Amino acid sequence: MASSPHVGQTNTAGVPSRFRMILVLGALITLGPLTIDMYLPALPKIGEELSVSSSVAQLTLTGTLAGLALGQLVVGSLSDSLGRRRPLLAGIVLHMAASVLCFLAPNIAVLGIARGLQGMGASAAAVVAVAVVGDLYSGNTAATVMSRLMLVLGVAPVLAPSLGAAVLLKGSWHWVFVALVVLAGLLLVLAALALPETLPRSHRRPLKVCGIVATYGQLLRDARFVILVLVAALGMSGLFAYISAAPFVLQGRYGLDQQMFAAVFAAGAIALIGSTQFNVVLLRRFTPQAITLAALASATVAGAMFVGLTVADVGGLVGFLVPVMAILTAMGFVIPNAPAIALSRHSEAAGTAAALLGAAQFGIGALVAPLVGALGNGALALSGVMTAGMGIALVALLLVGGAGNDDDPQADDVVAEVMAEPA
Repeated sequence: MASSPHVGQTNTAGVPSRFRMILVLGALITLGPLTIDMYLPALPKIGEELSVSSSVAQLTLTGTLAGLALGQLVVGSLSDSLGRRRPLLAGIVLHMAASVLCFLAPNIAVLGIARGLQGMGASAAAVVAVAVVGDLYSGNTAATVMSRLMLVLGVAPVLAPSLGAAVLLKGSWHWVFVALVVLAGLLLVLAALALPETLPRSHRRPLKVCGIVATYGQLLRDARFVILVLVAALGMSGLFAYISAAPFVLQGRYGLDQQMFAAVFAAGAIALIGSTQFNVVLLRRFTPQAITLAALASATVAGAMFVGLTVADVGGLVGFLVPVMAILTAMGFVIPNAPAIALSRHSEAAGTAAALLGAAQFGIGALVAPLVGALGNGALALSGVMTAGMGIALVALLLVGGAGNDDDPQADDVVAEVMAEPA
């Protein structure tokens, strides 16, 4: 990896056991999903109390995703230059300060800015956790550690809305951000006490803007890579559309309370996690390209059915949930495989490529959330955006060869299994 130039063999001298590192890193990467999802049950109430429309309230989610996207690009370079611990600790402190600002926010503008800062802070935990794995482990050991971290990353969004709903039972939406301050504070203590510095000074890179820009330029000049990044990002667009609109559709149109919303949201996350884990089984027989192509085609068909049911206004809640669950299940195959196909093209700059990929995914999310809001936050807006995202991703994948092998299909298989292998 570009972010870990000393990787070549497992390097665990002087660091805690692998099991302890998995616990520490697993806890750290929950900060992003908790930041995005814990306040989702409160979105309708936030709009009411701050006297803004649902589409304006949704901009607070856009701010979070934009912060996560920008943070991906900034923290990666800083951690290569300053080491892993300092950017991580600074990011968590920024997250805590932003959470306090969210609690005190007198209007939606301040809340949106604070949420953006929260996202930037949370991005440090995600970027550094992956970098630490690259610093310490390689080969099958790295694959094992990453598979466990990816499973944690899948479980966290299941629990986050339920935690938020539990907080709302005891107080107003402001207290969700108090809970985030407490959780981030615990992670700060954990990182300070239990996470060693894993990037030796001898392997740190000078923080030169020209070098960073040149690497990004090299990646962006590779048209095939750019299209594959677009496929991976659009593959996530349906998830972000669902996250942004689901609180309003399920609680507003279908009358679910905050607890029932959390349960339905958890069901969708479980469908996503299940297909992500089953992806490993399929990789033993099929290439990542073939699986991704089939998943995107299935999601596009399910999306078309979703649009049809919504336009005809038939099926009620079941007519909403069945196609949504089908799309989320298909996305469970796209999420690990599409990045694997893209990243395998630039192993010499994997760290920068991964940062660009993450920024594109969250950047698409930052665009999708207000788009759904501008279209009315209804089931039709959600179905249209989800279907369009999957359809465009399908066409883009076909443009770069569809189910055919990429430059290094074996590398694709390895990366995809690292991202999806069950614990």
